[in-house]
Amino acid sequence: MKISIDMALGGKTYTFTPEIVNSFIVVFVLCIIGFIIGRKAKKADFKKNPKGILLWGEIFVEFIQGLVSQTMGKGNQGFVPYIGSLALFLAFSNLLGLVGLLPPTSNYNVTLGLALITVTLTHVNNIRFNGVKNYVKGYFEPVAFLSPINLLGELATPISLSFRLFGNIISGVIITTLLYSAVNSISVYVAPFLTPIFHAYFDVFAGLIQTFVFMMLTMINISQAIGDRE
Repeated sequence: MKISIDMALGGKTYTFTPEIVNSFIVVFVLCIIGFIIGRKAKKADFKKNPKGILLWGEIFVEFIQGLVSQTMGKGNQGFVPYIGSLALFLAFSNLLGLVGLLPPTSNYNVTLGLALITVTLTHVNNIRFNGVKNYVKGYFEPVAFLSPINLLGELATPISLSFRLFGNIISGVIITTLLYSAVNSISVYVAPFLTPIFHAYFDVFAGLIQTFVFMMLTMINISQAIGDRE
């Protein structure tokens, strides 16, 4: 199902593509879930073990904290909120195919935006922890004449991050669409039995794998820039 929105502003019409609309849906759903968990956390008796959605929230937070600690060092727990938000947004986005919606990550604008946020955090925190002098010095190491290559490497980071995620998700969408057409052309009665297999791989398995890969690359890039802080 494809939902697009046209908005008139200043005499011009702007179209929000289905992927962009779906990204707002994901953000809205996550905000609702976060609000519910927050309300339950305020009312919870912390002398008792959490239950239901509060338990799952605690498991998720502890998982992200452990992952950040192992990958980036115990001193970098301040990145947990960003990594956790990234994980939730990507996971929910990549799983939208299960309800018949286009994943937001099948639009390159979305994946590029996420990659640019990661790169911005990398450079800002590099300056924050290492200082401007060491930040600039890093582009001239190990020898000064390699600085153009170092600059090209930094420019390539957001491109590689965004294209890796975008390419894997859009390829899954295309292949699934082609498989649907092939199965329906054979028999519409067979489709309900085969399509869950397609979704299990392209939406659940591949989607969650790409979520984890993007998270890991984000943590590695930031960690390499600022160094492990125990």
